[in-house]
Parts: sequence; C-alpha cells; structure tokens
Amino acid sequence: MSHYHLYAIGNALVDSEYEVSDAQLQAMGVDKRHMTLIDTPRRAQLLAQVQGQTHRRTGGGSAGNTVVALAQLGGQAFYSCQVADDELGDFYAQDLATWGVHTNLTHTRAKDGQTGSCMVLVTPDAERSMCTFLGVSAELDHQALQPHAIAKSKIYYMEGYLAASPTGLQAALAGRELALAAGVPLALTLSDVSMIQFCRAGLDAMLGGGVDYLFCNLEEAQVWCGTQDLAAIRTQLQALAQTVCLTQGPQGSEILQNGQSLHVAATPVKAIDTNGAGDMFAGCFLFAITHGHSAEAAAQLANRAAAQVVGQHGNRLTREQLQGIKAAVIAA
Repeated sequence: MSHYHLYAIGNALVDSEYEVSDAQLQAMGVDKRHMTLIDTPRRAQLLAQVQGQTHRRTGGGSAGNTVVALAQLGGQAFYSCQVADDELGDFYAQDLATWGVHTNLTHTRAKDGQTGSCMVLVTPDAERSMCTFLGVSAELDHQALQPHAIAKSKIYYMEGYLAASPTGLQAALAGRELALAAGVPLALTLSDVSMIQFCRAGLDAMLGGGVDYLFCNLEEAQVWCGTQDLAAIRTQLQALAQTVCLTQGPQGSEILQNGQSLHVAATPVKAIDTNGAGDMFAGCFLFAITHGHSAEAAAQLANRAAAQVVGQHGNRLTREQLQGIKAAVIAA
C-alpha cells in the first residue's frame, strides 16, 4: 500500500517577492516572465536595486510549492531537496514541516554555503520574473533520495529546473530509475522556457522513454515543439506522456489523454501575480488523481486553485482556501 501520494524532487528556494515597475525591471536588466540563474555578485547587485522596498518572504521552489499544495489539500507528500545549515535553511525546513511534508532535511544539510533563494519581481501586468540563486541547492545529489519512500509513493514528480544542475539532474534520474523499478508512475514539469532553451538535454533525459504525467504552459509547449500550431503541439506532446496538462492562462487548461483533447475552462479572475500558478495547478491535479478523481475533475480543481493564486500576491494559498475550493469542486 502506498504511503505517499506524491514524492517530488526539486530545488529548495526561499522566495522574496517584490512589486516593481516595467521600467525598474528593465533598469535591473532582468528577462521578463522567465527564470534566470544568478550568482552571488549579481544577487548582491539586484538586492541593492530593491533595497528598502517592502517584500514578502515565503517558502518556494517549484516542486516545493506543488507538494505543499497537495499536503494542504490532505495528501501525503515527501520532498527531496537541499538547504544549508543557516537561517534560510531553518525557515525552509520549518515551512515544509508546518504543512506536514516529509523531507530528507532532518538527515542531510550542507554544512557550508547558503540556502538557495529566488527574487520574484512582479510587474503591474501580473507577470513574474525570477532571479534564482541556487546556493547549495545546486549541490543536490542522490544522497537526498529516500528509495524506500519512492517505492511507497503513488507518483514520482521531477522538477524541470533540475536540468540546470548536473548533480541535481543525476539525482532526479536516479530517483526515476527507482520509481520505474517499483512500478511508480512518473511526472515531469517543463518548468520554464529557459530550461527548454538552455537545458533541453536534461529534460530529454528526465522524459526518457516517456512519463505518465507532463505539465507545461502554452509558451513552454510552443518552444518545445518549435511551432505555434496547436494541432501539431498536441501531437508532439502526446508522444511524450500518457496524460499531458497544457495550461493556457485565462483560456483554461487542456488535458491530452488517449489521443483525445479535453478543454477545461478557467475560473475568471483579475490577474495580480502569476507566481506559483503552474506549481499550484500541478499539486491540485495530482492530489485529485491520486485520490481517485477523473482528469476532468482534477483539472477543474487545479484551474480554480491556480486562478485564486493569480488573483492575489504570493505563490501559495492557505489550507483554508484550498480546502474550500476542494469542497466546492470535487467534494460536491
């Protein structure tokens, strides 16, 4: 019997979210809407440019957001990641513990270096641009894996951002092999256009001979497939996964399964901040799937939760918000 509904591996990052103007974003030299990896000097430079501005600090990381959403809905989750033995690492570990997410952090922490962090810059059009300092998350390796926990999980989920880290990628692939050996379904998120453009070989390795669940947004799908023709995109993506979740913002989401396409309408919302929307979608979709609901019901839950994230500042919802959405959508 499965002990975890979801076992995920990804970067452990503490988010600091700032509201900035387009002019300020341009002056900072940040690539809008995408994730950019930064080093220590660049991080110091960017922090100096927002010094004194109010910001919100939360636990983050793409797969981290996903497992927290699943746990808030009532699922059991395990997260393999890496933090340092510092204040941010304490903050991150406590955040996961607060939501009941099990993790390797009680056994493995880096003694040197800094916990990873992400500057999330939100412009008035609700778009988020991310500057990520991986810190010790770049050193994530196979030691973070818990083979017994993987074998007792319903789904093994890989964060596409790990394609940028040689050791992180190898850890994700080692976990993939453990999951395959145990008959555990595989899930992957493409994460960001930058990963497709610069780290595609790593994503190809995560896909291997195919996965059970693939998550991506329309822009990522277009770049991956090299076309804006939706019919061609559908054909290419369906060759990669048994179930493809293609999110399309205010146009809702499309679920591709068994050669069929199912469109699920979005919940109307005034967009304020898109940070975390895709992560929320994946967490809610996988919660519903692992609790016996149909792909359509899972997408309805995921769409509504993602819309609520977009309609507020911050990458997470409260447990009460998610429980209310679940009661309205799949408990009815």
